[in-house]
Amino acid sequence: MSKTAIVGGGAAGFFLAVNLKEMVPGMEVTVFERSNKVLAKVEVSGGGRCNCTNSFAEINDLQTAYPRGHRLLKRLFKGFDHEDAYQWFENHGVALVTQDDECVFPQAQDSHAIIDCFLRLAQRYHIRIVNGRRIQQLEELEDYDYVAVTTGGSPKGEGLRWLEAMGHEIVAPVPSLFTLSIDDRQLTSLQGLVVNEVTAFIPGTKMKATGPLLLTHWGMSGPAILKLSSYAARLLAEHDYKTAVSIRWTTLTEAEVQKRLCQTMVQEPQKQLTTFCPLLLPQRLWTYLLEKSIGNRSHIRWCELNKKDMNRLVNTLTNDTYQTSGRGTFKDEFVTCGGVALNSVNAQTLESKVVKNLYFAGEVLDIDGITGGFNFQAAWTTAYTVAKAICEAEKHA
Repeated sequence: MSKTAIVGGGAAGFFLAVNLKEMVPGMEVTVFERSNKVLAKVEVSGGGRCNCTNSFAEINDLQTAYPRGHRLLKRLFKGFDHEDAYQWFENHGVALVTQDDECVFPQAQDSHAIIDCFLRLAQRYHIRIVNGRRIQQLEELEDYDYVAVTTGGSPKGEGLRWLEAMGHEIVAPVPSLFTLSIDDRQLTSLQGLVVNEVTAFIPGTKMKATGPLLLTHWGMSGPAILKLSSYAARLLAEHDYKTAVSIRWTTLTEAEVQKRLCQTMVQEPQKQLTTFCPLLLPQRLWTYLLEKSIGNRSHIRWCELNKKDMNRLVNTLTNDTYQTSGRGTFKDEFVTCGGVALNSVNAQTLESKVVKNLYFAGEVLDIDGITGGFNFQAAWTTAYTVAKAICEAEKHA
């Protein structure tokens, strides 16, 4: 009887273990987890609800969902994609629901629906789980025919050194999916405000992201900022998270904003700027942006708005720039950009090009996605790919 060791008891590790046992029932599978608790990241993800995949309905180019790894995933999705993942969970007793924002969650709105499914199947298939065991050398697993590394991200890189020592190229890990700290008391005094659709961008680059933005007591959060942090993960790390970030507070273009403001001057000339906002913005934010752009003149009437005021206001609404002071904390996400370089693995099987019968799945690879269930989907896809590859290897053994 052949034996497979899976190093890492997270989402990718369990998905790989269960699928491998379904493909090769006679395989002896052991999951090694260095902590005393398996699936800890699954438990807290999505605010404890586990955003397990996405409908991909709004994704026309995989690169917009996966800043790193999109080419490989495009190939692997042909074997197991988001629709397969959705069906897999439904077939294994986890009813799912797709939200209006295309994020997919367990119908129970509880991450334990996923965790309980994995643990139930692990027990059914007699998958051995070893907690509190940290694997640091491949020699520790010399009794196993196949080894799959699913250790997840390694923010400080220490979990990747043993893989590097074997000869794998390692892309230096840096954080991804984080909020931004901004030392601006007037801005942070607006904490709790949500602006439904903004564009956040790094000036002088092509990096931008759209979506809701949340103002917090430390700066900015929300999908727009999280997506931008994913796209700009390496750039922001290189600048020690101190850089300029700009916000377009509206879906309108600069020309459209100017036209809207000019129309208001004609249609509502006697109204005060502070009391009449022609854009879909929260009143507190509108007042703040007025004061930021034209200061004491923010209390004038629309008919008194001069050309200089107009230009400043349009610029603030469409190109409002802040200086970040660092990364904020975002406890629901622990995504890392970097890991085992994709040129170190076989693109069809995810087997190491350096060590035979050694495979990789999940975030330990240099693959990461934006917020919205994309990282879990990458875990399911890569884990399934490895399970299938080991199954094929076993047939030809």
